[in-house]
Amino acid sequence: MSQVRREPPSMQVRAEEIQKQIQELSSRDMQLWSIVTLMILVLTGGFLALIAPNLMWTQRIVRVEQAYLPQLFLGLICLVVLFNIYLLSQRVTLNSTRKALISELVLNERLESLSLIDPLTQLLNRRALNELISHELARANRCGTPITFLILDINGFREVNTKLGNIEGNRLLTEFARLLKNVFRGGDLVFRQGGDEFLVVMPETSEQQAEFPLERLRRGTEEWNTTNASSHRLSFSWGLAAYVTGTSMEEILRTVDRKLYQKMHNLSPVF
Repeated sequence: MSQVRREPPSMQVRAEEIQKQIQELSSRDMQLWSIVTLMILVLTGGFLALIAPNLMWTQRIVRVEQAYLPQLFLGLICLVVLFNIYLLSQRVTLNSTRKALISELVLNERLESLSLIDPLTQLLNRRALNELISHELARANRCGTPITFLILDINGFREVNTKLGNIEGNRLLTEFARLLKNVFRGGDLVFRQGGDEFLVVMPETSEQQAEFPLERLRRGTEEWNTTNASSHRLSFSWGLAAYVTGTSMEEILRTVDRKLYQKMHNLSPVF
């Protein structure tokens, strides 16, 4: 019986919790300043009551024995010192807590970024694919703009790994990823789905318009083959599909996968 693997809590949820805690710390800062203001008012009132009682009670004469004045001032000084110690400790606690939360937030964002990036090719990975494509499809449905999916598969990659080893195979993957970064726009999403399979999502691009970057990629691979001393000739098979409004992410991915399969097994032209 297969075990169901539980996914860890989303880093985004934790980031929201941290931001909420930082906001709560800011409110505690305001509370401390309110206490400071209240304490200043109380001390001012006490000082006026001792030094200038006639300003407080115009109809009465308040006499304070001189023998008690040192004790009163000493008590007042102790109260001020204790209050400052309390205030300082609270400020130190708040600052250390805030720094710890900010550090965790920065680390969380770094881990979130790293978890979406393929470490070998530095392209978006499969997890990023699931998170980002849904947003692009929602935007396409809302705005009525076209979006085209391009799937790419490096030809003969398994043979490279078998004959030349993983190091040469990894070099081929990184070089192909570099070509993809150079060819496609910054607004396009380029994913490494796994192995030697890549997916490019081109927002605001029709299937006909997608032929232009595909042609540039073909020329880029030809140039790579002539300038790199490699025993393997870099080439790729591809499948192209335009998004149809209302289609789910799973359906469009199946469509583009099917087109790639048809080209690979029906001996369609490859680049």
